[in-house]
Amino acid sequence: MTWIITQSGQQFDLLRPTAAMIKPVDIAHALSRLCRFNGHTRAHYSVAQHSLIVASLVPAEHQLVALLHDATEAYIGDMTRPLKAVLPEYQVVENNIWLAVCTRFSILPDLPACVKQADMVALATERRDLMPYHLEEWECLRGVQPMTDVIVPLPADYASMAFFTQLMNLMQSDHRRRLSA
Repeated sequence: MTWIITQSGQQFDLLRPTAAMIKPVDIAHALSRLCRFNGHTRAHYSVAQHSLIVASLVPAEHQLVALLHDATEAYIGDMTRPLKAVLPEYQVVENNIWLAVCTRFSILPDLPACVKQADMVALATERRDLMPYHLEEWECLRGVQPMTDVIVPLPADYASMAFFTQLMNLMQSDHRRRLSA
């Protein structure tokens, strides 16, 4: 068996994902219940809220891809960066799901530089606001300044609704932008 059942009842094949299997409600629901950093935060802080923050830090034309940059995690979970780096098969599965997400939402697979930078700014802020204090420097955050705002974790149901609402709004905006181009 290579499939899971999503919150909406969709059978999602992890090894053969298609755009038709990707449901916005499933992404919002699952990401709101996934805790960043494998749960090693002072309070539950969801991937959905992280994605909302990343989207808020980029120009309007990149907000849809920024919101969806971690959408694969709705189907395969949020694996820590050090572990993901040593599991090439996982990376293949993740990439195939990402390509299905990109097809579903008509976005390009390569993340714009501003999304990558916003992701790092969010990470620096999350480290400051949500992680246990630790002296060791995170090499990936060298030179990255956190946001001035402090992150206050949202309840899962609120994060799910906020993510879903933002996704629907951005899909409409993106559709209108494409029609006018």
